[in-house]
Amino acid sequence: MRLAPAVVLLLAITGCGGQAGDTNALRGKVFVSTSVTERELVEGTSVELRFTDDGRLIARAGCNMMQSPVELDGGKLKVDDLSTTAMGCPKPELHEQDEWLSKLLSAAPSWQLKDANLVVAGNGTEIVLAPEEPAKLEGGEWKVDTLVSADAASSVPGAVPATLTFADGRVDVFTGCNSGSASYRVDGQKITFEGLVHTDKACGPDETLVEKAVVAALTGQVAYKIERSSLSLTNTQGDGVQLKK
Repeated sequence: MRLAPAVVLLLAITGCGGQAGDTNALRGKVFVSTSVTERELVEGTSVELRFTDDGRLIARAGCNMMQSPVELDGGKLKVDDLSTTAMGCPKPELHEQDEWLSKLLSAAPSWQLKDANLVVAGNGTEIVLAPEEPAKLEGGEWKVDTLVSADAASSVPGAVPATLTFADGRVDVFTGCNSGSASYRVDGQKITFEGLVHTDKACGPDETLVEKAVVAALTGQVAYKIERSSLSLTNTQGDGVQLKK
């Protein structure tokens, strides 16, 4: 029996169900696990796969970072010489979980997109990962994580708990010692801050250093960038802060 051309075309299309699709759909995106079969992840951890614009895969399973060039053709995820950082994990289970993910990725697992989710399967395990949405400027507290000068970046000294909270054109500020607020307006990748006022208590040396960086980042027009859960604010002199949610 001969099939009509339209039927042949329909069979060809339906026969592709479950293939990966456009490999470019993964570039520049981060996916975080929502479910894992045949394995219970360590409490508080997840599998994270990041596909960079330059063709690399960066993966995490709760402790160390793994990365490698990646090929995605033919519905297979193929890494070449997956390298892993050698950070000591606080729990043996985390180290073992890193090894499990490394073996899975090194075994050329299958991948496909189901709606917006990425499904990776191999070694008897299926991982469903949802695309990670970048944090938004407004809503929730940003914690100062790094101090930035024109030629260097350093961690916050003494674990000073400086924070910013953006809402409805006003930012509430805690410098780690003093508190205050300012108005702001966003224009593209620039934020203009105006009218910063804050209390003027005497602060320790660590708090004073952090406060100086925060004030510099909230004066006049500054460049801002949100990448995943990180926010950077940099003034025209190259000084500022980086924050995390």
